[in-house]
Amino acid sequence: MSDPHAPARTSALAGTIAVSDAVELAVVERSGFVESRHAGAAIVLDPEGVVQVALGDVEAPILPRSSMKPLQALGCLTAGVTLEGEQLALSTASHSGTDRHAAVVREILATAGLGEDQLQCPPAWPGDTATRDELVRELGQPARVRMNCSGKHATMLLACSANGWETDSYLDPQHPLQVHIREVIERLTGTKISTTAIDGCGAPVYAMSLTALARAAHRIGTASERSPFALHRQAGALVRAVRENPWAIDGPGRPDTIAIERLGVFAKGGAEGIMIMTAPNGTTVALKTLDGSGRVATAVAITLLARAGALAAADVIATLAQLPLEITGGGRDVGRIRPTV
Repeated sequence: MSDPHAPARTSALAGTIAVSDAVELAVVERSGFVESRHAGAAIVLDPEGVVQVALGDVEAPILPRSSMKPLQALGCLTAGVTLEGEQLALSTASHSGTDRHAAVVREILATAGLGEDQLQCPPAWPGDTATRDELVRELGQPARVRMNCSGKHATMLLACSANGWETDSYLDPQHPLQVHIREVIERLTGTKISTTAIDGCGAPVYAMSLTALARAAHRIGTASERSPFALHRQAGALVRAVRENPWAIDGPGRPDTIAIERLGVFAKGGAEGIMIMTAPNGTTVALKTLDGSGRVATAVAITLLARAGALAAADVIATLAQLPLEITGGGRDVGRIRPTV
């Protein structure tokens, strides 16, 4: 099999949105002065999946990073994995590594008859500050099960176990599991994969346009568990699991969890400023910040959904107040990150 750590296989069109094709998405204000501007691109699909708003170049390729996890989770489900509730939510999570998150990941591994050593995501400290501090006091060490992608990796191993596929090379782009996942992603996005890169956790990540990513997010976010099609039923179950277990997909006090808890959206952020979000009525947003900063992604996404009429403005304002958007100076708030879309 090929080396999973080999350089990205790229097409002739390699690279994401050009600076000249980006638009302002948000600003950072300090003491009334605009200190920074976050530019990027975003697309909004209406409840029927028709493009409602396109800001910037939404056809340029982007790497979806962890916003691709719902697509990868569905690849595992269609390969024979059966998960429910918090385990299903963890399969698509970028979790904060709390003890509760780690326990659920271990449950998935136990179902596969495997242990933490079989995980091939890098060892990491928990993203949750309190959990990390407790581990430091106990002289703990970074662990693979604490890495934010460990739920995805455990689910991939479970899919291998269910099919009798070997597990040592489960991250190889040519492994039967990754080939199957890629085919499911192409089905959901409606586009052929031409560029493969390696994500931060070691798994393959595929370049696609924001339009294609939004199309996949819309199909997942509007899927019915009563559909005659197995993929749609599984997508509907995945969305329900996330909405019923918002703590699992991110963590207490973190942006994805806050948005899901307060607004009932299906949300999945990704590294380098990626976000997909589907409102309860099916309106869907996909966006990327050009500088790779994720600090504005949730705020911009819910603002776009509010302007599309998919979320109540008052609810969005209240949610924005809960997000970490404050700018401080001398230990007090002196400004705020503000969406400008």
